[in-house]
Amino acid sequence: MRQKKILRAFGLLAVLLAALLVWNVNAGSVNLSLGETLRILMRQSTDPVASRIVWNIRLPRILAAAMLGGALSVSGFLLQTFFANPIAGPFVLGISSGAKLTVALCMILLLQRGMVMNSAAMVAAAFAGSLAAMGFILLISRRVHSMSLLVVGGIMVGYICSAITDFAVTFAEDSNIVNLHNWSMGSFSGMSWANVRDIALILAVTLTLTFLLSKPIGAYQMGEAYARNMGVNVGRFRVQLILLSSVLSACVTAFAGPISFVGIAVPHLMKRLLGTAKPLVLIPACFLGGAAFCLFCDLLARTLFAPTELSISSVTAVFGAPVVIFMMLNRHDRERGGMG
Repeated sequence: MRQKKILRAFGLLAVLLAALLVWNVNAGSVNLSLGETLRILMRQSTDPVASRIVWNIRLPRILAAAMLGGALSVSGFLLQTFFANPIAGPFVLGISSGAKLTVALCMILLLQRGMVMNSAAMVAAAFAGSLAAMGFILLISRRVHSMSLLVVGGIMVGYICSAITDFAVTFAEDSNIVNLHNWSMGSFSGMSWANVRDIALILAVTLTLTFLLSKPIGAYQMGEAYARNMGVNVGRFRVQLILLSSVLSACVTAFAGPISFVGIAVPHLMKRLLGTAKPLVLIPACFLGGAAFCLFCDLLARTLFAPTELSISSVTAVFGAPVVIFMMLNRHDRERGGMG
């Protein structure tokens, strides 16, 4: 019975993702019919402008949004496993803001010298910022054992990093640096096929390593003592979780800026949809769910008030924040019920 539910859930996710991919390709400031889009994809269109829009602007953006959304969701799942709490996520814990800070500072320093950061340098800078923020959160977690206080600490770290980033971007003189403001708010615009290639390479390695950790993750979900009895080296395993979640969130921040609530909301929704927390099932579900969620939000961000484009974080917050509020209320009700 559960296997049928899981298959139906994956079927629903696949159909939803396919529908959103088609919708995103057709929708925009220049609306295209399905037939015209198919002709463009098959290289049979006679409209060079429409072909450039689809191949050079929309497709790279759509593929990047899908992959980065999936990466952010899996990163959130790993952090929730690490802290054993569904409210943990890269944005809430300040990890995305730490990555944003280091990328922005590196960009500003290089641009002032007439240099441009490549994708590898951006990801490396974001990874360093993610690890620094994660390290600070881990220090707080050693002193504070309440998850609510840890989340507050993470939010404060995020505010500090965002404030420093805003100061740096606001007082920058170069016009190219000032344009970093759009990136710092979160956006999938300006993606190229080179970006898509780099994202795909990073995710191929990181997600493969995450899949290989499925069995230890399943054991760890049962508690540290159980994991140790199952032969898991808990210390090494926790380091692996930190590194993988940091790489995934760093990749997202480097290419699209900080994106809110996806890493918290989507893993919770996938657990509810599938009715299981098994990592081997939940990891691909989180990736597909995150991809669909970000494609839908990006579609609204660029079409709702076209030609004005909203920041992706504004849209993900509208749909993700209610899920987080529901999770917190549901958790509070369960705890009160247990006490009663």
